[in-house]
Amino acid sequence: MSVVEQKAEWVNRIFSNGWVTASGGLSPVVDPSTGETLTQVGLGNRQDIDRAVESATSAQAKWAATPFDQRAAVLREAARLLKVREAAINEWNIRQCGSTLLKAQWELHATYEQLLAAAAMTMQPVGEFYPSAMPGRMNLCRHVPIGVVGVIAPWNFPILLGMRSVAPALAVGNAVVLKPDPQSSVAGGLMLAEVFEDAGLPPGVLHVIPGGPEAGDALVRHEQVGMISFTGSTAVGRSIGSICGQMLKKVTLELGGNNAIIVLDDADVDTASSSGAWGSFLHQGQICMQTGRHLVHRSIAEQYATRLAQRAEALHVGNPATEDVHLGPLINQKQRDRIDSIVRQSIDAGAKLRAGGEYRDLFYRPTVLTDVTPEMPAFTDEIFGPVAPITVFDSDDEAVELANASAYGLSAAIHTGSMARGLALTSRIHSGMVHVNDQTVNNEFHVPFGGMGASGNGGRFGGPANLHEFTQIQWVSLLDRPIQYPF
Repeated sequence: MSVVEQKAEWVNRIFSNGWVTASGGLSPVVDPSTGETLTQVGLGNRQDIDRAVESATSAQAKWAATPFDQRAAVLREAARLLKVREAAINEWNIRQCGSTLLKAQWELHATYEQLLAAAAMTMQPVGEFYPSAMPGRMNLCRHVPIGVVGVIAPWNFPILLGMRSVAPALAVGNAVVLKPDPQSSVAGGLMLAEVFEDAGLPPGVLHVIPGGPEAGDALVRHEQVGMISFTGSTAVGRSIGSICGQMLKKVTLELGGNNAIIVLDDADVDTASSSGAWGSFLHQGQICMQTGRHLVHRSIAEQYATRLAQRAEALHVGNPATEDVHLGPLINQKQRDRIDSIVRQSIDAGAKLRAGGEYRDLFYRPTVLTDVTPEMPAFTDEIFGPVAPITVFDSDDEAVELANASAYGLSAAIHTGSMARGLALTSRIHSGMVHVNDQTVNNEFHVPFGGMGASGNGGRFGGPANLHEFTQIQWVSLLDRPIQYPF
């Protein structure tokens, strides 16, 4: 793979009415596979956010008044340019975020589809007529833009998870301030800014400001930001939700998960273990929908553990920029040490190591643990790493109880030989998404996506949910002649 392209405008720059100098200093862009500093980017601070929001507020009304076909044309052109620049964007995703080539390719294509879906939103109905008890009155409820939407995106799928909010928010007439994580500032921020700039999006409608907690806090607290869309940890999400609640500001929170795959006694063990391996080890397990708990019927638990361990041992871990690998590096040392601590504490508490449990630098081997009980950190904690803890159960009721033992409720999976049995269990699982005879890491851009409990506040991304998420409803009543009231 070639050396990643570096552009002068990225150094100490943010995208806010063109490429301007950041006020918050410089942040190194580090390749987690090698520790190499690839470039440096500008970090925004509170001052940068204030300027961006003021500009976005000024630009939003004109953008909302732009004919729908012109807004759609910008989004379609952005989708086209994303594909044209696919190789460069994918390379940055690999080098900056530790993605494998296949993961980067899938993410870019899914983002492309998300942009096209957002373009199609512009020509959908935006209101409904309701009856009235008042003769001659028409009641119209219509979706109107919120104004300025703040998007705080994570580093693990930085292109898709940023664009799933940016694209629909722009489609319905909002202006957007995007704050990508500094660890994914190029792939998930500056390259996307270039795409929209070249696609013809008017100045001021989109601002891209990489930054840390100061920039994020400023965006959340700004009075002219009408909505925050946040994807990240539950702890930070609770804080953002509290602030937005105090300010009566709309907020969409897509947070962490401790997702369970339930393998019933009539399941096909080979396909179930394939789903389990994919769900736990894809992108080094650094996915909110990661399969964090494997709940397996006692009668097939040993068979499942053996097959899952075999799959784990067969996976190749290494530098995705130079090798054909299944797993790349973890994002940083802090994350690696946290994952290893969960594994070690669980083993000390009685779990058995069946595969993995070793690392070199930031490369952590796919790990399988058996004899995991509900008191162990491998069961209770969101691991966010390539670890598959197995817990046994003896009945469907116990499986449901174990699945619902977590405060999280993002995604779940059920493997069974009976679709009817699986469907019956789905209604008992406290989770925003449940997949029968599949794995937990599923995303289809046209299907509403979101969690329950500690995994989110019920907000949804995708399909018809986008119109509701990124607009407000306004009731307009119309009478041809004014009413004469008795006062």
